[in-house]
Amino acid sequence: MFPLKVSNQQRKNNITVAFYNVENLFDTIDDPKTDDDDFTPEGKKKWTYKRYRNKIKKLGSVISQLGLNASKYPPAIVGLVEVENAKVVADLVNAEHLRKHHYEFVHHNSPDERGIDVALLYNKIAFEFIESETYPVFLETEIGERDYTRDILKVSGNLYGELIHILVNHWSSRREGAAETAHKRITAAKTVRAIIDDIHTKEMSPKIIIMGDFNDDPTSKSVAKYLVQDDFYNPMKSLLDKEKSGTLTYNGNWNLFDQIIFSKNFLDKESGKFYLKHAEVFNKDWMKIYSGKFKGSPFRTYIGKWYQGGFSDHFPVYAFLKKKG
Repeated sequence: MFPLKVSNQQRKNNITVAFYNVENLFDTIDDPKTDDDDFTPEGKKKWTYKRYRNKIKKLGSVISQLGLNASKYPPAIVGLVEVENAKVVADLVNAEHLRKHHYEFVHHNSPDERGIDVALLYNKIAFEFIESETYPVFLETEIGERDYTRDILKVSGNLYGELIHILVNHWSSRREGAAETAHKRITAAKTVRAIIDDIHTKEMSPKIIIMGDFNDDPTSKSVAKYLVQDDFYNPMKSLLDKEKSGTLTYNGNWNLFDQIIFSKNFLDKESGKFYLKHAEVFNKDWMKIYSGKFKGSPFRTYIGKWYQGGFSDHFPVYAFLKKKG
């Protein structure tokens, strides 16, 4: 954690990079090509325009505060998952708390059957967008049919003049059991490593940030063995404490599925324009359920079909980069 008092110069030189699973950010319009029927005014969740706008406002408020304990500005980069389409991302960047912060975004439609995608917000003053590309994760069902999931999004650009590559992930859930679905997340990890290998064929010592909801902890096999190898550093590993904290809860236990992982050249204080300081979970008390059996868990939008009016079922995570000079 940063000390309570950070000088103005230190705040200017701290760059925030963030990630947030925003929990089913659907608009209210039925898309006949996806399974979004629950998130309509007539659907099971009674998802109205008023509820949608309330969620947009709350998410914008959270994002605008990420990293302000040590940085002068909201995040330069924010990875997002569980967004339905470009429209909801556009509504988010134009939300009350974000519209003045010069955000633009990258979004591509994924083949996920629920219609949820990944996206990236970036402050166009801090980050110069160059290109983006998506990569499918090829999964199969037990009978050999294609099991569609979210694509991996790669965004390349100059962060304060230095080229970086960001890979935004949303790996397969544990809904059918952690062990039963582990192979899906291992396949996703192998896909990310293939993307990294491809970047290395085109560039010497590239700076790469991997972020996402991996539906696995930093110590899980998919992340610890298949994704984070000798060339990467996962600052989230030290934050994992299932007894006390994480980014989400399940059956009373904490998990830290939401992570930001850095190529090890971000640790070098002598080269490049910035280096990694540390990472945190953003889990303010006003973002938590304040009573009952879920006390302390993220204050989410729904519990089952019951509307709660909260933010998300995940806490966001963020990391600080120290800008030199």
